[in-house]
Amino acid sequence: MTSAVRRLLLLFVCAAALCASANPAGAKFAAPPAPTRWVTDDAGFISSSMRATLDAELQAYEQRTGHQVIVYIGSTTGDVPLEDYTVNAFAAWKVGRKNLSDGLVLFIFAKDHAVRIEVGYGLEPVVTDAASAEIIRNVIIPSIRAGDNDAAVQNGVAKLLETIDGSPAPEAGGANAGNSGGENPQENELPSIGSLIIIGIALLGFIILFIRSPGFALWLLFSLFSGGRGGGSSSGGFSGGGGGGFSGGGGMSGGGGASGSW
Repeated sequence: MTSAVRRLLLLFVCAAALCASANPAGAKFAAPPAPTRWVTDDAGFISSSMRATLDAELQAYEQRTGHQVIVYIGSTTGDVPLEDYTVNAFAAWKVGRKNLSDGLVLFIFAKDHAVRIEVGYGLEPVVTDAASAEIIRNVIIPSIRAGDNDAAVQNGVAKLLETIDGSPAPEAGGANAGNSGGENPQENELPSIGSLIIIGIALLGFIILFIRSPGFALWLLFSLFSGGRGGGSSSGGFSGGGGGGFSGGGGMSGGGGASGSW
C-alpha cells in the first residue's frame, strides 16, 4: 500500500471516528488544555515525588531520542467515551514530532477506573495494540489493584519506553533509518483495485466529515499532507524556562493503542 493510500485510509478512520462520536445536535468534544509538563496528575493519583521523577525521566528521554511520551492522569472523561476523548486530546495537543507522529500518551482516569495508551501513527508499528494491551493488563492494572499507583505508572512507563527502544527512531522527514538511501519501488506502483476502493471510501468519509465539521476537516487534510500545522519545535518538545508550555510538533494518532479498566 502506497504512502498516499495509507494517508487517505487514516483520513477515513479519523472521519469515521468523529462522525460516530458526534451527538445528534452536532456538539463537538472540547479537548482539555494542553499539558504543561511531561507528567500531569490532576487527580492526585500518584505521589508528588513520583510525578517529579517520571517527569524528569520523560523529559530526558525526549531530549535523547526525540520521542515524546507523556502521562496524563485525570479524574473522568465525563460523558465522552474513553477512546473519543483520548484520540481528540492527542490530536489537539499535537503530541509527537512534525512529519513523524511518534508521540505516545498514557491516559489514566481515576474516577472512571480506566486506562488508555494512545499511540501516535509513527509508533504504531512498534507499540502495537497487542503490546499496549499486554502492558495495561500485566503491568499497570495489577499494581493499581494492589494499591500501588506509583508502581503502576512507573513500571508502565518503563515498559513503554523499553518497547519503543526495541526499534530505531525514525529519521526526520519520515524515512526509516534502514531505508534512507535509494528509491522505494513500491511508491511507483500503480494502485490496485483494493487501493482504489479504499481511496473512494476515504474520500466519502472526508466529505461526511467536512459537512459535519468543515474547520476540523480542513485542518486534518492539511496535517496529513503537510506533516502538521502550527508552531512547535521540530522535536515537538516542551518549551523550557519556568515549566514552559506544551509545544507538540503536530503528531496524529490513528487510534492505535489499547484500553483497560480495574
